[in-house]
Amino acid sequence: MHEIEPYYRWRDDYVASEDEYSPFYATQYNEFEFDKQIYNYLLHPQWDSFGSNTLYLKVLYVDYERGYSIIEFIGEWNDAINNDIMLMKRELIELMIDQGVNQFILIGENVLNFHFSDDSYYEEWFQEVEDGWIAGVNFQEHVIREFKSANIDYYINFGGQLDELNWRALKPLQVFKKVEEQLQKRLN
Repeated sequence: MHEIEPYYRWRDDYVASEDEYSPFYATQYNEFEFDKQIYNYLLHPQWDSFGSNTLYLKVLYVDYERGYSIIEFIGEWNDAINNDIMLMKRELIELMIDQGVNQFILIGENVLNFHFSDDSYYEEWFQEVEDGWIAGVNFQEHVIREFKSANIDYYINFGGQLDELNWRALKPLQVFKKVEEQLQKRLN
């Protein structure tokens, strides 16, 4: 796991540690020492911690004018023990919503599994985005099943082309447009 880096090809467009509205503003990364881990597995030092012991993330891109963000995850999404959704909601999502972000693209190909507790924070997040949305992109099939069995797919959109989006070949705005297009098709 220590070799899995957060996606870095959009760094010319956005860097969370240089964004004064980001909770990761002015974060200094140690490129010579592994300072994060999930269980016994070390993580690449570029991942950001929001308080969970098992789930880390990287805000890859935020467009405050258009109101969207793209966030990549790695690890175990564990609401049952660590209440990861509460931590993420309080430490990151609420700050983004306060800055006008109401469309969230969650990239989950490195999320290993999901453990459910309850849906209250997902419901709260869903209500707070009002005219926006939350989309899960490229989550593994078994993880999507775990989200669906907990009815979290009522709040986070999964499925269809969202599960197979070649997002690394695109620029952030193109990813946003592709996801938005898929969600618009569902509404119509």
